[in-house]
Amino acid sequence: MTEEPHRDEPVIRDKRRVHFDPATGADAVPGAASAVPGAGTGIGAGVGLDAADLGTGGVGSVELSQLRTDLAERTADLQRVQAEYANYRKRVDRDREAVREFAVADALSTLLPVLDDIGRAREHGELEGGFKQVAESLETAIAKLGLVAFGQPGDPFDPTQHEALMHAYSDDVTEPTAVQILQPGYSFGGRVVRAARVAVAEPTTPLAADSAGETAGGAGSSASDE
Repeated sequence: MTEEPHRDEPVIRDKRRVHFDPATGADAVPGAASAVPGAGTGIGAGVGLDAADLGTGGVGSVELSQLRTDLAERTADLQRVQAEYANYRKRVDRDREAVREFAVADALSTLLPVLDDIGRAREHGELEGGFKQVAESLETAIAKLGLVAFGQPGDPFDPTQHEALMHAYSDDVTEPTAVQILQPGYSFGGRVVRAARVAVAEPTTPLAADSAGETAGGAGSSASDE
């Protein structure tokens, strides 16, 4: 039987127990630097946590809280931007509509003398034939654009809509009244483009009362003189 040659090799006997770390899935020796994830790298010290916090998921809680804070801030920023954009669109639409109305009203105002000529021709019975068709087509097109004529005999006098060119007194009215329409008025979009030019009549009753008062005053003066 052949004996094996003696080898002078070092024999290592490590009696420390090796424990399995379920958190990391690796073998760890108690007291070793690898037993604590991030030990020596400043991770635990950077967030002010110890090994117990790391073992219970403290880092995840801090990160989750920070993510929730960031999400709330971004959501608030998005809502603010959306509100500002909605207000901007409203202002732009309102300004665009105002510009359009102004442009249309300016264009229609240049056609008012033509409408006056058509009205005079109709009053004198001269609106006939092809001229009548053209005039009616023009009036229809202008009405579709929103131009509205106003002013009828018997309307109460309104200084915001009527321009008084003539003035008289009458027993047939009980208040200042437009008894004659010299030129019709026109409005567009609820605004007066041109006031109606009218002849205004006021009731004569106040004049009669004033006259009676003056007569009574004169009689009283005469009696006192006697």
